[in-house]
Amino acid sequence: MEENTTYFDETLLNDNVLDALYDMHFEVCTPIQAACIDPIIEGRDIMGVAQTGTGKTAAYLLPVLSLLDDGGFPDDAVNCLVMSPTRELAQQIDQAMQGFGYYLNGISSLAVYGGNDGGRYDQEVAALRKGAAVVIATPGRLISHIQMGNLDLSRLSFFILDEADRMLDMGFSDDILTIAKNIPDTCQTIMFSATMPDKIEDLAKTLLKNPVNVKIAVSKPAEKIKQSAFLCYPPQKLRILGSIFNKTYRLPDAPEDDDMEGTMKRVIIFSGKKQRVKEITRSLRKMKINCGEMHSDLTQAERDDIMFRFKSGEIDVLVATDIVARGIDIDDIRVVINYDVPHDVEDYVHRIGRTARADRDGIALTLVAPEDFYLFKRIEEFLEKEIKKNPLPEGFDKAPDYNAQPVKPASSRGGRGGSRRGGKKQKPVRDRKDGKAKRAKKETKPVNKENQNNKPTNSKRYDRKRKRVRTPQEGLPHDSQRQAD
Repeated sequence: MEENTTYFDETLLNDNVLDALYDMHFEVCTPIQAACIDPIIEGRDIMGVAQTGTGKTAAYLLPVLSLLDDGGFPDDAVNCLVMSPTRELAQQIDQAMQGFGYYLNGISSLAVYGGNDGGRYDQEVAALRKGAAVVIATPGRLISHIQMGNLDLSRLSFFILDEADRMLDMGFSDDILTIAKNIPDTCQTIMFSATMPDKIEDLAKTLLKNPVNVKIAVSKPAEKIKQSAFLCYPPQKLRILGSIFNKTYRLPDAPEDDDMEGTMKRVIIFSGKKQRVKEITRSLRKMKINCGEMHSDLTQAERDDIMFRFKSGEIDVLVATDIVARGIDIDDIRVVINYDVPHDVEDYVHRIGRTARADRDGIALTLVAPEDFYLFKRIEEFLEKEIKKNPLPEGFDKAPDYNAQPVKPASSRGGRGGSRRGGKKQKPVRDRKDGKAKRAKKETKPVNKENQNNKPTNSKRYDRKRKRVRTPQEGLPHDSQRQAD
């Protein structure tokens, strides 16, 4: 282990949160967690710059849950508000709450997002008025509840913006500022962003008070991802897909012993526009390819159904907008195809980061039309290497000249793309190591001896000499802790 490794039991997290982490086999903090957990517990505002997959969800959830569990917050108010750009990420954060809050007594959470029926909306209203301890919400839906008088943020203690850059890109800047006007000056604010453009710096200056600045460098794609590109004209793109899926053209990076039958059944095709996603899906279905589509026009029930069918293998190919590029936990994707070149380098990294996860190999293909040459060369500059250009399939016209004078595209981004009450679970008795603990011992909570043997004793939870330390990258249940991206 490196000398600067930080273990969770060396932080200020309380015993109930540490017990949950032990049960989930989490012992070692990721860099973003090591840098953020203690400052958050000490009451500091945070400006964190880190990619998806660095463990940032746990970096803010763990300390906030620890503080809420220690007490001193009103039971009838919303104490923590987490803003998420998409429904999928909101759901994932809510699911992470289940594991991290396993031993916490009565701390409730509520995921608030659009695309549901009236019954779901009524449940949100009831939970908000009662006072869910933690609310995870998309901006549009939350604004609706505020305008209807369903939500009182006057006693909010924690305001968290996750993937702030994505929310601004989706046009939620005014919504975020509107929400911020409803929170008290005493509220602790935490912001995380994958990038730090000027607009994020301006937002941070508006919302944060003397923040701790944490920056985890944007990592390059995993070496196991075999990246290549096709230089082509837009009308040729569907023909290239047809050649690949019908196996008349063999992918250059495919293993020699791979018949491509299994490889082409775990594929995500990304496009930046939902209308194009629909067109690609229709064309693939005409080719008899088993595929589904994911974009913002689908209801939440339809999205959940598509994701379930794709994860279970019922669907071979998922055609999606960038809604799937961040924070979706699917480990067995073999091929990612960029039907168009993303505008941001980070979006490219997030897209192709869906493959080559959990120590698997992966293939990333990008279809590059002349109008995207400028954007693709920016990606190559960031990667500090030239991405291999594949020859077009047999029978195609000559590929466009990549060295022709590129035209810088005009920047055009825009468009907007259950309540649970926690009952206290009986935890095992254990002796916490106090060799490196940073805070004074707290009074031991009484243990229900009748149920004391429901779980095995954790008395040697952090015996590092006897067992190999597992990092949050190794086969764990929450993508919020993964480092593979």
